[in-house]
Amino acid sequence: MPDDTRHPALESPTADNPGGADAEGTRPPRSRPVHPRNAATLILWRATRNGSPEVLMGRRHARLRFMPNLMVFPGGRVDRADYRAPALSELRPQTRRMLERRATPSLARALAVAAVRELFEETGLVLGERRGEQVAADLAQIDYLCRAVTPADRPMRFNARFLIAPAEAAQGTIVGSGELEELRFFRLDELPGQPVASITQMVLEEFRAWLAMSPAQRARRPLIVFSGRDNRRVER
Repeated sequence: MPDDTRHPALESPTADNPGGADAEGTRPPRSRPVHPRNAATLILWRATRNGSPEVLMGRRHARLRFMPNLMVFPGGRVDRADYRAPALSELRPQTRRMLERRATPSLARALAVAAVRELFEETGLVLGERRGEQVAADLAQIDYLCRAVTPADRPMRFNARFLIAPAEAAQGTIVGSGELEELRFFRLDELPGQPVASITQMVLEEFRAWLAMSPAQRARRPLIVFSGRDNRRVER
């Protein structure tokens, strides 16, 4: 299980993260909506000794133009290199099927790769195998949770997939990149006192519901998407 030692942070004012996409200001009137960028966020979680679940989150740096000072999960947009990146293992059929509900097969895989890459870049943790400055992702460890699309009046928009992986599958020591501060595992019951965007709170509710399900129930559950002003609906 990864250690959660804190390290000094460096500023990265151009970084972005889709984990709370409703938190940014609105666009000027009459402007054309920005096309949402494909992105992935990873909820790395573990259970404490008393069984309470914890999730890895960090606070966005105050100087970042997108979502400053808010708590988010590691994540970011899909890069071109994510489509051709090698992997230690491939997605399980159930996770692949859920991702492909609203993505091509190649994009579905790239989303999972991006989530693992962002985890490594933002936290130093490796879900897979370190190969130089890259990570061959252990995609078989990943589960699908839900999707969220930033409202059309935002100047930065994401079509973000929220994925899940067990902390026990990750290796390394937490070393922040500077984009996320106070990076550590938070108990779910302490997050209400943290600065969390409304979409992140809603995703956390979906995660709590997922934890309470059996594997069979998780496989049969309806897939949820948040769109507009945090409108929750079932994927069609």
